Amino acid sequence: MADWNVGQKSTGLLKETERAVIVGLIHGMQTEEQLEDYLDELAFLAETAGATTIKRFKQKLPHPDSRTFIGKGKAEEIKEYVSEHDIDLIIFDDDLTGKQVNTLEGMFKRKIVDRSTLILDIFAERAQTAQAKTQVELAQMQYLLPRLKGLWTHLERQQGGIGMRGPGEKEIETDRRIVNDKIKLLKDKLAVIDRQNVTQRKNRSNTVRVALVGYTNVGKSTIMNALSDADVFVENKLFATLDTTVRKITLNKIHFLLSDTVGFIRKLPHHLIESFKSTLDEVRESDLLLHVVDLSNKNMEDQLVTVQHTLNQLGADNIPTIIVGNKLDAYRQQLFDDFLSQTEKQEILAEQIEHFKSNFDHPWIFISAATGENMDEFKDVIYERIKMISNQKFPYQQNQNY
Repeated sequence: MADWNVGQKSTGLLKETERAVIVGLIHGMQTEEQLEDYLDELAFLAETAGATTIKRFKQKLPHPDSRTFIGKGKAEEIKEYVSEHDIDLIIFDDDLTGKQVNTLEGMFKRKIVDRSTLILDIFAERAQTAQAKTQVELAQMQYLLPRLKGLWTHLERQQGGIGMRGPGEKEIETDRRIVNDKIKLLKDKLAVIDRQNVTQRKNRSNTVRVALVGYTNVGKSTIMNALSDADVFVENKLFATLDTTVRKITLNKIHFLLSDTVGFIRKLPHHLIESFKSTLDEVRESDLLLHVVDLSNKNMEDQLVTVQHTLNQLGADNIPTIIVGNKLDAYRQQLFDDFLSQTEKQEILAEQIEHFKSNFDHPWIFISAATGENMDEFKDVIYERIKMISNQKFPYQQNQNY
């Protein structure tokens, strides 16, 4: 169990995996089936952060309780369970106020983490560059600022582990003025980095730029590796890629720049989007977006809509887009029963592909980056689109590129 002795100093995950329970509330127009999907994702987030989910708790209420978020009876049930099963932390699928966190921690005598805190924690652990670390710290500060009144005593008792990782927690010691000063310093630091990045992007302005976008863990980095022969980090965890990677790609003697960006997710904390807007300039300034989706994920269409909504927030919704249906091999395995004939399988797959194409405006291409299926066709589609964009943007280069 996590150590709760006052005075212990620690950052990041504890060495031993933390045992967690996750809590979700059905309220408003939400259904129980939707909540199950959300809790599946929350459990994956917890695993990415380094926790093992031991149990799920669900409750249906007209609206969240102002003090405890959940009802009194459910709170007692959770309290009894965490006491009996050596639970280290309790993770809520929705954001909590500082008062709610403080009340719940006092009630359960366990660490309380909400969804945004969990995501920020993962980003803090994954950040490698000075820019990414600054962006995460800024998001942490902005998230904590409205919660200071309820969180000060809570933070004094927190002793590291999930939800307390990163450079930001050491600065949160006194009052709102210190946090505001820190936010200003971080924004100034980011402004300097942004100016340097703008200069770098201007130096690349005479080349067609393509960005891989999509929900987290859909295979963007695998596609980047397949197209560029690069060794981009690939892992079956959420937010494996945090810092934008840019590679020069050559297809049939035509050159373009391909960027692999951070994945999006449902309920991505607003302050995180704001802080990472400078990193996502690679998306906004692209000539073409390759929107990658995981065909084998049962929530694929919801994820696609989530990404599109985030692109709208970034002002990137008018950029030409190709939807890349990835993991076709895994999707085919899920779709077909063993007793179906090859002809029946082809007919069913064709129907599903037509369904996808008819429900979304952008053109589709279906591949498996891991196995290489349809990758030659994929490259041909990209080549033709890049060639057209290049002819429009740089007509004087036509004879030089191909």
